[in-house]
Amino acid sequence: MVPYLLVGICALVITFMVTPIVRWGAVRMGAVDRPSDRKVHAHPTPTLGGFAMALGILGAGLLAFYMPEFRAKFVDSSELLGIGAGAIAIFFLGAVDDLHDLPAPVKLAGQIFAAGIVFLSGVQMRFLLLPGGDVLALSDDFSVLLTIAWLVAMINAVNLVDGLDGLAAGLVAIAAASFFVYTFNLEVGGFNVAQSSAPLVAIIIVGVTLGFLRHNFFPAKIFMGDSGSMLLGLILGGATVAGIGSQGVGVSTAAANPTSQVFLAYFPLLIPLAVIAIPLADALFAIIRRARKRRSVFHADKEHLHHRLMDLGHGHRQAVIVMYIWSALAAGAGLAFSFLDRSEVIFALPIAVAAIVLYTVFPVITKAIQDRTTPS
Repeated sequence: MVPYLLVGICALVITFMVTPIVRWGAVRMGAVDRPSDRKVHAHPTPTLGGFAMALGILGAGLLAFYMPEFRAKFVDSSELLGIGAGAIAIFFLGAVDDLHDLPAPVKLAGQIFAAGIVFLSGVQMRFLLLPGGDVLALSDDFSVLLTIAWLVAMINAVNLVDGLDGLAAGLVAIAAASFFVYTFNLEVGGFNVAQSSAPLVAIIIVGVTLGFLRHNFFPAKIFMGDSGSMLLGLILGGATVAGIGSQGVGVSTAAANPTSQVFLAYFPLLIPLAVIAIPLADALFAIIRRARKRRSVFHADKEHLHHRLMDLGHGHRQAVIVMYIWSALAAGAGLAFSFLDRSEVIFALPIAVAAIVLYTVFPVITKAIQDRTTPS
């Protein structure tokens, strides 16, 4: 655990220290996000925060490369180098978009290119576990389609989540932290994933997001921009694929019953999905909403979930915290079902959900009470 924590702290410190420098450079370059009717922030805010996170990722990766505890992960596999190369490619794509607002087809082509780099490095979905414990080996053609589709989906999911100060960074930190706990426990448990890059990539993500969050939480001094959101989406997606890409993981876990085999093998994918499920559903509803109004699906509006939370009476900061809490509940529930007694989890989960629902609608309840008690 200590070597992982050292790498995570390194990522945090580098990102935290260089973010003010990146902010200064963004202002000098004119990379500033201006307020508008369809944006929440009220003041011009520098962007290109992804550059600080990219430096944190590369710095922490370099430290890990020289640590004997992680040397085998670099020597025996090209996954980490491939994720790093893909991260550099997607960062430059996002940086150009932050500065010049690229057309959607160009962005999609660049995302596929970066995802292709990660795939070629060996980060691949090479098998599917079927109910009953059977393993279905995927052909190269299907593997590349499935892997790249997942990576591009994760890139755009995190990009869509980036709607309020600190929201994307916090949600990705929660997803990566829970994912690290899960994959690290698999590694310690000897499930033939000792050389998997997943836990190392996850702890680096946790470090860079927490280091950046100090400058990005409301009121944000800098935005991550597409250079940051797409970067986080790619490496988080790469980590999840690396967590299930080796057939050895699926075979090693095929010792219990068929249901647990499949669940355990695919749980690394379920963690980030659970954490960003609500924002993803919000994005899906946004697409449907814009299609019904015959608008472009890329046309931004102020009807997202975080806008509705603010309409309920939550402030900017409180709306973000509400979404943090829901995401932490999703991640915690997934981990609890994996490592704790399920009867205890089933008992505690409804209580936790009820408490969070109460906190979410508390401004509405408070307003209703005030309206009833205030003389007309």
